[in-house]
Amino acid sequence: MKIKKAYQSKIRLAIIFLIAVLLLGVFGYRYVAHYSWIDALYMTAITVTTVGFGEVQPLDDASKLFTVFLILFSIFFITYAISVISEYILDRNNFENLKQSRMEKKIAKLQNHIIICGFGRNGRQAAKKLAAHNETFVVIERCRETIEKYNEDVFFVEGDANEDEILVTAGIKKAKSIIVALPSDADNLFVVLSARQLNTKLLIISRASNDSSCSKLKLAGANNVIMPDKIGGDHMASLVAIPDLVEFLDNLSIMGENSVNVEQIDVEVLTDTVKNKTIRDLDFRQQTGCSIIGYKTSQGNYVINPEADMVLEANSKIIVLGRPEQITALNTMFNL
Repeated sequence: MKIKKAYQSKIRLAIIFLIAVLLLGVFGYRYVAHYSWIDALYMTAITVTTVGFGEVQPLDDASKLFTVFLILFSIFFITYAISVISEYILDRNNFENLKQSRMEKKIAKLQNHIIICGFGRNGRQAAKKLAAHNETFVVIERCRETIEKYNEDVFFVEGDANEDEILVTAGIKKAKSIIVALPSDADNLFVVLSARQLNTKLLIISRASNDSSCSKLKLAGANNVIMPDKIGGDHMASLVAIPDLVEFLDNLSIMGENSVNVEQIDVEVLTDTVKNKTIRDLDFRQQTGCSIIGYKTSQGNYVINPEADMVLEANSKIIVLGRPEQITALNTMFNL
């Protein structure tokens, strides 16, 4: 946006120069050579454009000196104005090229960000959730209309995510995770293969439409595979079979400013040392009102509703449930 405004200011300046030269010539010939307004305008036009037509009437010495001055004065300003306006007319894509170049420079400086491949319904929803959680992300999208619609708020890389060069431009080698949300399972499979090859430590989340694609995507390197249609169907059926339970779970919020009910916390954040510490030692219920409903071991195993005497491990995580004000108190206490 700043580049576009800068270019528009150059065009405004060029138009001001043209008007200034025109007014200078018209008033000069009017009051120095005593031409009529029409003749003064005509003389100004043929002088600054150097077409070489004859004078309306013979010029005296003062008028000749003014003409010399007008020619010298107009050479720079007319040339500048014509060059700026011509560039604008002949290269309308210049704005987009400059904006894309500037955006790529910003993306090159990012680290531990997230890449979203595809900005359809699933991609946009993922971006909305990541933005609510203050995560930095880059979107790879090949549809120009989509980019133009959302480019004020999102880092975009225009191109096909199947191409390694596009993934590198999006910062795949320094990213912490990638969400592959293309409509075709074949395209998703190819992107997962390329992403895993470019960054072996990358967390890869892929979309799938068919059950048969899940195993292939995981074999290609995806850490998790999500089937939106299956999840949607299961959710609707659950609303019929166990509506109260599902509505309760739907009301739990994991993102937002003042509505979070569930929080995931690294145990190292909670205590200087986890050696011989137990869940009881954290005393969350007494201090914040929150309850620990889950525990993830360092091996990645989940324990639902862990016992109070469970010993905490290094590199493990706890999952906490509470009302928004209780979660806020917890975050404040541990500066999360």
